Formats: sequence, C-alpha cells, structure tokens
Amino acid sequence: MGSLDATSTSLAEDLQDLQLDRPAKGLKSVEELEKLTVDEHLSDIERSVYLLSSGQEVQRISVIHNLPDLLRDTESHDECMRRVVPKVREVLHLAQTEMQVAASSAFLQILQKNLVPVQNYSQTFLQTILNSVDSKDPDVASAWLDTLLDVIDLLPKEVIKKEILGSAIAKGQLAQSVQSRLACCRILGKISTKFEPFVIKKEILPVVQSLCQDVDYEVRGCMCRQLDCVARGMGLEATKSAILPELVELTNDEECHVRIAGLETVVNILSLLDAETCGTTIIPLVCKICQQAVQAEDATLPVVATQLGKLCHGISDNLTDEQRQWFIDFYKKLCHVGLEKNKASSRVTTPLIDKDRGSKESDLTDIFELEDKLVECRKNSAYNFPAMVLFCGAKQFKPELHLTFTHLCKDPHFLVRKTISSGFHEVCKLLGNNANLIQSDLVALLKDESIEVLRGVISTIPAILDCYMSSGSNHTVSESKSGPLSDIIPAFLASENAIFTSHNWRLQEELMRNLSCLSRCYSSESLYNKVIPILRQKLVKARALPVKVAAAHSLLKLTRKVKKREQREEIYHGLIHDFCHARKCYLRNVFIDICRIVIELYSKKFFKETFYEYLLELHTDSVPNIRLSLCSILPDLKRLLILPTDRGLLQQLDACVRKLLVSEKDRDVSDGIQSAVEELDKIHIPMQSMTRRNFFEQDLDDQKKEEEEKLLLDNEEKELKKEEEAAEKKKGDKRNLVSAKKGSENGSSSRIPGPRKGSRAGLSGSNSTTKTSTTSTTNKPSKTTRGSGIPAPGSAGTRGDSKSKRQ
Repeated sequence: MGSLDATSTSLAEDLQDLQLDRPAKGLKSVEELEKLTVDEHLSDIERSVYLLSSGQEVQRISVIHNLPDLLRDTESHDECMRRVVPKVREVLHLAQTEMQVAASSAFLQILQKNLVPVQNYSQTFLQTILNSVDSKDPDVASAWLDTLLDVIDLLPKEVIKKEILGSAIAKGQLAQSVQSRLACCRILGKISTKFEPFVIKKEILPVVQSLCQDVDYEVRGCMCRQLDCVARGMGLEATKSAILPELVELTNDEECHVRIAGLETVVNILSLLDAETCGTTIIPLVCKICQQAVQAEDATLPVVATQLGKLCHGISDNLTDEQRQWFIDFYKKLCHVGLEKNKASSRVTTPLIDKDRGSKESDLTDIFELEDKLVECRKNSAYNFPAMVLFCGAKQFKPELHLTFTHLCKDPHFLVRKTISSGFHEVCKLLGNNANLIQSDLVALLKDESIEVLRGVISTIPAILDCYMSSGSNHTVSESKSGPLSDIIPAFLASENAIFTSHNWRLQEELMRNLSCLSRCYSSESLYNKVIPILRQKLVKARALPVKVAAAHSLLKLTRKVKKREQREEIYHGLIHDFCHARKCYLRNVFIDICRIVIELYSKKFFKETFYEYLLELHTDSVPNIRLSLCSILPDLKRLLILPTDRGLLQQLDACVRKLLVSEKDRDVSDGIQSAVEELDKIHIPMQSMTRRNFFEQDLDDQKKEEEEKLLLDNEEKELKKEEEAAEKKKGDKRNLVSAKKGSENGSSSRIPGPRKGSRAGLSGSNSTTKTSTTSTTNKPSKTTRGSGIPAPGSAGTRGDSKSKRQ
C-alpha cells in the first residue's frame, strides 16, 4: 500500500506539472517588467533611441530589425539618419552575434530597397560593413562578408573602386590573418567583373597571383575558385598568359582540397577558352587529373565523377575520335570502381594479419572511408549517365554504355541504384526509339527491394511510359503481348506490394496518383480488370488519408476511360455503397473527398445525376465530423446548379441547410454551417437562358467534359450496334450456307428447281430472319444493379427520372 501511495503521489505531481493554465516558473519580476516598459507616448524615433541607449538586448535587436521601416517613412527619414543610425553603429561595436546578424540583414535591405542615396550609404552603412568583416568572431565575420558581397552587386563601379578595392587589397597581404586573406579572395572574385581589364591587370592580378601561391592551402583553394571570375573580367588573352599557368599549378597541388578547387575551376572556365587552348592545354590537363584521381583513390575521385559530364561537353568539339573513346572508357571505369573482387579481398584481409589491435582499427577505418569514397564515385557517375549518353550518342549506346548501365542498375549499393533510377526517364528521352534496349533494366528497378530505389523510378514513371509510347509503341498492352510495355506494366503494378509494406505514405500517395498514367497504354478491359481493383482496394484499406484521396483521384480519372457503361456504373455504385453508406465514419468522410474529385473531373450534369442526392443525405449523419465536412462542400454544390432546370436540387439543398441551422447541437458544426450560409448567400445561380449567351472559361470546360461523357455513350451504342449487325450477318451467312447445301442435294436429281418449293423456302428464310432480328433487339443487355440491397442511383422514388440518364 505504501508503494501504491507513493506512485499515486508522483502521478499527481506529474499531472500538476502538465497544467497549461498555471503560471510557469521563472516569469519576469515586477522590477524586470518595469525595465522593459516604454512610455507609449514616445514617437518611433524617440523610442528607438531610448531602447538603443538603455534597452535590453532583445529590444535593441527589434529596433535594428525595424530600421528599414523607419527609413521608409518619409517624415522620419532624416531624423532617423541623424539620430538612430549613429546610435546603431555605436551599439554594434560591442554587440553580440544575434544583433550583428540582424544588423547585417537590415543594412542589405536598406540598399536593396533604395531607402538611402548611394553616397550616404557608402559613408555610413558601407564603412560599418567593411569594419565588421574583420570581426574576431567567425560567425559574425562570415555574416558581414556575405552582406558585403551582396552589396557589391548593387553599388556603382566608382564607389567600389573608391571604398572597397583598396580595403580588399590590404586584406590580401601576407601579414594579414588567414581569415582576412580568405575574405580578400572572395571580394576580389566578386569585384573582378565590375572593372575594365586594364584595371584588373594592374590592381587586382598581382594580389591574385600572390594568393594563388599562399602558404596556407585554404587560401590557395579559395583563390583558385575565384579564378573563373577574374578570367572573365580580364579576357581570353590575359587569361591564357596569366591565369592558366596558375591554374595548371594549382591542379597539381600537394593538397587534395586545392586540386579539387582546380578541377572545378577548369570546368567553369571552359566556355571562355578557344579551341586551340582547349586542345593544347586543357585536354591534356584533364586527362592527367583523371588518371591521378583513379591511381590515388583519394577525395578527388568523387569530384572527378561529378564533373566529368560537364568536362566532356565542354571539350567535346575539340576532341579527336581517339580522345573521345578515352573519356568513354574512363567513365566506364569510374562506374565499376571499387567492385573488383581482387582489390576488395586484399583490402579486407590485409589488416587481419596485423597483430597490433590499434593498427587493425586504423586500417579498418581507412577501408570504410575508402569504400564510402568509391560508392560516392559510382553514385556521381550514375548521376552523370544522361550526360554521357548525350556525349556518346544514342546510336553508340548499345555497344558502348548499355552494359555499364545494366551494372549501375544492379549495383550492390542502394545509393547508386537510387541515383540511376531517378535519372532513368532522362536516359529514355535521349535514347528515343532505342528506349526498348533498357526495358529489362527498368523491370529490374521496379522489382528492387529498396524503397529508395523504387521512389526514384515511381516518381518518374509517367514520363518513362510516355517515352515508350512515343517510340513507335503506340499500342496498348492487351493489343500486343510482346510489346515493350508487356513486361514493364506488370512490374509497375507489382511494386505496389513492396511500397505498401513500408510506412512511407508519401511514396504510396505518389504511386496511387501515378497509376492514372496507365490510361494511355492499357485497354479499357485491362484497366477495369487489373488497375481499378488495386485502386478500389487501397481506397478502402490504405491508412493515410492522402493515399486514399490519390487513389480516388486516379480511380475516377481511369473510370472515364472505361468504355462499357455497365462497368462504369458498377464502379460508381460501389463508391456509393462502400463509402456513402459505409458503417465506419472515416469511410463516409472519404466519400465527401470523392465528391470533390468528381466535381473537379466530371461534368456538372453527371455529378447532379449521380452523387448529388447521396451527398446531401450525409446531413443526417450521426457523427459531427461528417456533418462538419459536408458544410464545407455545400457552396460547391450550389455552384453546380442552373435555374430553372435544377430547381428541385436547389430546394433539397435549402432544406438540408435549414435542418442543420435549426437542429444542429454541435458547436463546431453550427459554426461550420454559419460560415457555409455566408458563402452560399454570395453565390448567384445563373439562369439557363443567360448561360447560353455568356460562357465563361469554367462553363466551356464543363461543356467539354459533358461532350466527352456523351461521346463515351455514343461510342458504346455504336459498338453494340456493330456487334448486333455482325451477329445477324453471321447467322444469315450460316442460314444461307445451310440452304445452299440443301439446294445442292436437291439439285443432284434435277437441275430445275420447283417454283412452289423455292418460294416457300424464301418465305420461311425471311420470316426466320425477321424473328431473329426482333429477338435480338428485344433482348438487349439490361442495366445491372448491385446485389447488395443498395438501390442503384435512379432505381426508385424521385431519383428515377434524373438517374436513368447516368453514364
């Protein structure tokens, strides 16, 4: 008992701690509140000056955030520049990081919004920015440096040369700190595009060359990444004589970080160079970088794999056939790097022989890091595969890259397969009519066990199927069992099992939504028998509501492509039975979402004849949430009506609203119906005579939907008529064949037919034909209804007349 009392006491204390309406501990005292209180009679300028002088940190930050608004006000602009801005600059000398970051953002907004003339800005705000770049706090210095780089884009050339150039050059001297020299590299790269080539060559180039030779590798790497901007400012000739020698040296640097920067700069500078420079300098340099990366297997290898696509396209026009083949072979080597069994086995067994435990652990760490680099290399190579297809050409894909593509699709690491699956649609587009070459690879990806791999191909499956349909495969799967889609679509449908065993509802939603793309490549019967059952099942059993909505959207979209009226009506009746009349309230709530989709995809006439009255029945639902959801769709129902044709439907809507207004007891539903009534009052129902004169865009869209639905019915009637005529013709041919046989048997005794016998035969033949025709027309297939006890819409009562025309 003592333990139970102790437990109950601790639970009571825990529950007291959860009381949200109880004042929390640590609130401000009266003295602290007095310090935060400001006289409300003060003007904005006086309040800002007061808070900057004696306010708390949070109040000063608020003033700085509000500084652009104070300067925007024309009445307080001059006074703000005279009193507030000097106070802000004074406060920033000892301000903390948060206030410094807020000031850097505010100063940039002031220039972006032209709140201060450029001359005044350079004398006040720009000087503060330049001084703050040298802050000892790296976060503060980085924030102000980013602001300075953005400000340079907005300032005129004269101000940059006068106020910034000298300061930047001073920061780049060897005596300055590493942080200062790094800032100099970025500033010089930004301002190089602002000046004439002779100014860059005279003022900036010596500092650039000095920083490229800096003793610190971070400075060399940072300056190397800015050489692209410097080269564009100087022009081709100066680049060839002054920049390229530095770049070649940097790509051979002892530090991997610098070599990576050099490779990226080579890629960025390609568009500036001429054919001769590319042929004599860049191509040999790139080949050397690639070979060194493969031999060293260091951090440059993934970067080479990333940049190879851009490199090949940048130098494509200057390559010989032999060089082009070299790059293709090198790319294939990158796609297989790390997969050689001999190397893998040697890497694993070597550290196990070592008896020293410390060396074992360090060796294993190196192995795992190397494996990660090699996986990243293959992943980046897979990302570049579309670019290499374009470089190689669609005609050369099969002999050169097809086998490599298959290996990437079956790579042991899921990241590589995920990357290649995400770019699969791009490869299909580039291959065009040869897309069927990678059909088996697509099927393999659709059968992959990794959800991440499936996500890449499922998200782009509409584009992939479009490629196959447009590449000479303009037929449905049912019409050609041996077509390229005959293997792809079953695998696509089978991927549903793996996706729905995971908890990734977003991928499930994407799959359900993308199933609607099968309308182009599946026949009506195949859609009804294979795809629609999946959608109907997930519409009921899926856990996440977005998945249900996506399934409903695809189901209703595909149902419009089903040719047989009986099948369409069976689907609509099933939705009404399984959702509108469901015992579970969450399914009835889904019915309201289904109705929203029907309003979006179908014509107004169809909705009014099929779902309108069933939807209004939910106003008597026993669950308040259902009635609340119904209130939100009532305005959409009124927008569907046209007078005087829909006067009866309008009366039903008014009766539903009145009943909810009078008898509703739930507070949320009462508020919902009040909001709905306010919106309903704003909706004007058009007259039928007026709509014939004035067609709006939504009316034309609705008319197009109605014509499509009518066309479905007309086509079905034509097909039924053709089937009947074919059946009649077949019966007639069979009858003529029988009579011909009888005539031939009789003709063996006499070649002259008897007149009376022939006339009777002719009469009996015509009578039997007429009877058969009459029988076939009277025995047309009747309208099917579900055997579940749920009446089909329009089967009884007042719904009979309006529902008999349902599609």
